[in-house]
Amino acid sequence: MSYRIAVDIGGTFTDIVCLEEETGALIEEKAHTTPENFADGVINAVAKTGVDLSETAYFVHGTTVVINAVTERKGAKTALVTTKGFRDALEIGRANRPDLYNYFYKKPEPFVPRYLRFEVDERLNYKGEVLKELSEEDVVEVAKKIKKENVDAVAVCLLHSYANPRHEQMVGEILARELPGVEITISSDLIKEWREYERSSTTVLNAYVKPAAARYLDRLKMRLGEMNLYIEPHAMLSNGGTATFARAKEVPINLIESGPVGGVIGAAALGKIIGEDNIITFDIGGTTAKTSLINKGEVKITTDYKLEWTPKFAGYPVKMPIVDIIEIGAGGGSIAWIDEVGVLKVGPQSAGAVPGPACYGLGGTNPTLTDANLIAGRIDPDSFLGGEFKIKRELAEKAMEPIARHFGISIEEAALGVIKIANNNMLNALKLISVRRGYDPRDFVMVAMGGNGAVHGPFLASELKVGKLIVPNMPATFSAWGMLMTDLRQDFVQTQIMPVDGCDLKRVNEIYREMEEEALAIYQKQGISPEDVIFVKTADLRYIGQEHTVRTPVGSGEVREEDLSEIRKAFDRLHHQHYTFSLEHAPAEFVNFNLTAFGTVKKPEIKKMPPAGALEAAVKGERIIDFDEQGRLKSRVYDRTKLGPGHVIEGPAAVEESKSVTIVYPGQTLEVDEYGNLIIHTGV
Repeated sequence: MSYRIAVDIGGTFTDIVCLEEETGALIEEKAHTTPENFADGVINAVAKTGVDLSETAYFVHGTTVVINAVTERKGAKTALVTTKGFRDALEIGRANRPDLYNYFYKKPEPFVPRYLRFEVDERLNYKGEVLKELSEEDVVEVAKKIKKENVDAVAVCLLHSYANPRHEQMVGEILARELPGVEITISSDLIKEWREYERSSTTVLNAYVKPAAARYLDRLKMRLGEMNLYIEPHAMLSNGGTATFARAKEVPINLIESGPVGGVIGAAALGKIIGEDNIITFDIGGTTAKTSLINKGEVKITTDYKLEWTPKFAGYPVKMPIVDIIEIGAGGGSIAWIDEVGVLKVGPQSAGAVPGPACYGLGGTNPTLTDANLIAGRIDPDSFLGGEFKIKRELAEKAMEPIARHFGISIEEAALGVIKIANNNMLNALKLISVRRGYDPRDFVMVAMGGNGAVHGPFLASELKVGKLIVPNMPATFSAWGMLMTDLRQDFVQTQIMPVDGCDLKRVNEIYREMEEEALAIYQKQGISPEDVIFVKTADLRYIGQEHTVRTPVGSGEVREEDLSEIRKAFDRLHHQHYTFSLEHAPAEFVNFNLTAFGTVKKPEIKKMPPAGALEAAVKGERIIDFDEQGRLKSRVYDRTKLGPGHVIEGPAAVEESKSVTIVYPGQTLEVDEYGNLIIHTGV
């Protein structure tokens, strides 16, 4: 036997999917996430499968260790070395504020305090030309000051190093020599793109999490080795690709959204199989709800990610390629609470894995969304997690009682209120990724995943006017399955401003060639042959005088004179899509040249299901489910494992499986396709 294994750490559960390569059989399991030591949850999940890791051909892991180190402020003590005169750029940041009229607004506090920010007397211009040479003695003096502060990591970000990394490389070499054991991150190793504040922030965050990420990955690799894993494990990257643990340790900031992107990649792969190019993904786990948009089969990647951004907080920019995901604190464990003026809120605080929702009986006393769904009859306490984990309705009702008392309503009405508010929060996130970006949801299907995605998805799809909702096989662990569908991926960016008309084609092709050579060198270390590497070229263009850019396809092969007009037409078309106008006669310019390098790996094959038996054989019974405005209705309950191609179910109904439940609303129709996906026609 030979297995391909994916493990995804969530806020409440750690999911694992094992694919047996010869038969295509899948094993899925969930274990409680262990925040005190995430590796324990991974090991527990592996143990539950009963799989012998010595038979593993591929192992990939999505981890929250980086995002947690940042949000909990548990990273390394970090220093910053920058160009003389730019010590405070990290603190000054940008003048734009997300909440313009908030008199109580506070700027983000930098992860490196001022006393740990040091300057070296050197200077480059924007072309990368040396205006003032770097002095080794100057760097050595800075190293002595850093050494006195007992820091664990140093970030190096010099002015205009994206155009010429020589000074940064010299600083990095000297610091490595003078500060043995201290992790060094230089910005030009991460990103060769302009914007000093964003580049500094990204470099600092990478340095801040590097020691913690290295410790975690090394410890997990050791423990997996003790369980007979002999191959090099891979980590899921935020850009939708994977990298070996060894590569991930070098640039751990690429793991900042490691877990959530697996579901997006899985949805894109599923869409190719069933012929759906336009997809809105909707992933509700125990802690958060996440949504992303796939347009014409293309997963959206952004470099404008802002960590901890909210409508009232500017957040911290991370200028690295990351799958464009909207994430809110609305999951099964999200706590319902009453604010200081008496308004009911849900999230972003979560009961997490410990103690979890009140109904778990693990000590939680706060009402959560899971408690509300249990009270509303949408979750069967006897079937939760396949019956292996017993939950209690009476504990959920006890937790919900203070909310009911506050508003003078029944516990059932309070539970519906919690569900309504959570649904509204999720709907806003879905609109942010679609309508607010210029996309019509009616042109898309929705793929619901996560333990709670199929509970809320049918209602939200209907509200968003999405006609078709797809619940894939094993939706609760779909993000882990998606990780098995990913290739290795590296993204490269080089800022070089030049007009489109009359551009220096020799320099353009030279930039792409240099990035290709860098990619091949990285993949060689990971054991990927050049024949298995695929390059995708794009460029960021703008009209001269603009601030924003639009990412535009460039095509394969060398860029030729005759290609420039096609690139320009594509830019105008994409600009119109994004901003509802284009300026065909205005001059345009290149700002960044981008290269994505995929290292292709073997992926699981999705097989069609055998013909189905009688639908009645799948009926488990009936129960009352509260559909809010449509009332409390007697609903048939089906066993998903006994459903097959061609089966059609009319709502109201519930379809249960070991790790999830799908709610079919009155007026909706569910049919099972040839691959076993549940296709819900929402009736809009």
